[in-house]
Amino acid sequence: MNLILLQPDEVDSAGLCCLNGSRAKHVREVLRAEPGKPLRVGLLNGPLGAGVVDRIATEQVVLRCAFETAPPPRPRVDLLLAMPRPKVMKRLWAQLAAFGVGRMVLLRADKVERYYFDSHVIDPDFYTKLLLEGLQQARCTHLPEVLIRPRFKPFVEDELDALFPNHFKLLADPSGTKRMSDFFPDAASSQRILLAIGPEGGWTPYELEQLAAHDFNLFGIGERILRSDTATIGLLSVLADRMAE
Repeated sequence: MNLILLQPDEVDSAGLCCLNGSRAKHVREVLRAEPGKPLRVGLLNGPLGAGVVDRIATEQVVLRCAFETAPPPRPRVDLLLAMPRPKVMKRLWAQLAAFGVGRMVLLRADKVERYYFDSHVIDPDFYTKLLLEGLQQARCTHLPEVLIRPRFKPFVEDELDALFPNHFKLLADPSGTKRMSDFFPDAASSQRILLAIGPEGGWTPYELEQLAAHDFNLFGIGERILRSDTATIGLLSVLADRMAE
């Protein structure tokens, strides 16, 4: 935990915040904090700040916090991801938040089993905790917006353009002959980027055709067939590097 993430209503008008549960335990037992120790804090979907341990009790830790005037910029990358196997998605939640994704859509593609969408791993009560873990690891305050869409065609026809109206759209698939780098610096000049990653079996020709009709730019990542989590983290890493140039 590299950042103590606070809900806005946890901090009173004097800047005091009372931590309980796992966060208080982390401050006491992992950080071994004493009164007067400075800590990094942040408001969920708000600014970063500095906290100082005011006092420590058996079950509580009280912090005195001061926050910057403006929140950090929202992550510029959004993600359209064909729903992976539930155990893979469980591993991905925290990593996606840590990498910095503004909005993510979990979509059913033809090669995605229907029962994946019955899993508890896409229940907000389950994945929100994992997203928060990722934010605290990466020292980020922006909680990704998550949309679950179990039907491909209605989403693409009715929602895609409205949700991502001005994005530069990148579409990963083994059939792509170009590389992601071929679309830079044009993609980097766009205000926002939407990255679409298909299932391990790839998008179908119909799905590729429909996404291309909505201005997605197709690229490949080599001949090797990667697991969903490996491909997702690898592509986000490459994209972040390209955008930083």
